[in-house]
Amino acid sequence: MTERPVLGIDIGGSGIKGAPVDLAEGVFAEKRLRIETPQESTPENVAAVVSEIVDHFADQIGDGPIGVTVPAVVTHGRTRSAANIDKSWIDAPAEKIFEDRLGRPIVLVNDADAAGVAEVQYGAAKGHPGLVLMTTLGTGIGSALIYRGVLIPNSELGHLEIDGHDAESRAAASVKDKTGMSYEEYAVRLQRYYEVVEALFWPDLIVVGGGVSKDSDEFLPHLKLNSPIVPATLRNKAGIIGAAWLANDAQEHPDPIKHVGPNAP
Repeated sequence: MTERPVLGIDIGGSGIKGAPVDLAEGVFAEKRLRIETPQESTPENVAAVVSEIVDHFADQIGDGPIGVTVPAVVTHGRTRSAANIDKSWIDAPAEKIFEDRLGRPIVLVNDADAAGVAEVQYGAAKGHPGLVLMTTLGTGIGSALIYRGVLIPNSELGHLEIDGHDAESRAAASVKDKTGMSYEEYAVRLQRYYEVVEALFWPDLIVVGGGVSKDSDEFLPHLKLNSPIVPATLRNKAGIIGAAWLANDAQEHPDPIKHVGPNAP
């Protein structure tokens, strides 16, 4: 593991946040910097903002790799979807766009995947030896699956069809807020969501993140599941920390498909 901090950057619909991360401890090595997400949030425009954050922390991070989260499915450096960002991200070679702009190794990762990795490495699921399911309850439902410390990327379990509905259209925290549901009423929606996910994947531990997790005492006790279910502990730092960890890990374990190419035998 690198001795220097590794920069993690979390791209959101309203703000782009970054901080150097001490990977030995899983904490920010410096106070984070936040810059507004450009109104026209194309990969090129967002890369320009990321460049500002990189320049701000250049003395601390040296020429090391950078981990960047994005609210999108990411396969081998290419973004396949776009949530709360410009639709030009869909099927864009985003990692290469960032590397060309910044001139250094970039690891682009789905935001929920980064948060899940952070919770397994440093947070609520630290050292867990089995299958961990991380869900982020917010505008939608993000998910991450980590088995014995290894990320299974792009699970997108917020988009399961449950009872004829896209799951996040019924159980995202934003739905609770829009409809004025009580936490007890919301727990009924979550119960149905988690029992279906549990029946499909049988996780050993479920970790619940997103802003609503700060009130987990109001709804988690109402859930009756086979798996233990606990609140995340890293809160809004998880994306940055997980991105930094994955950037460092990619130096030792590079993506063979990205580097060899999809048509290789």
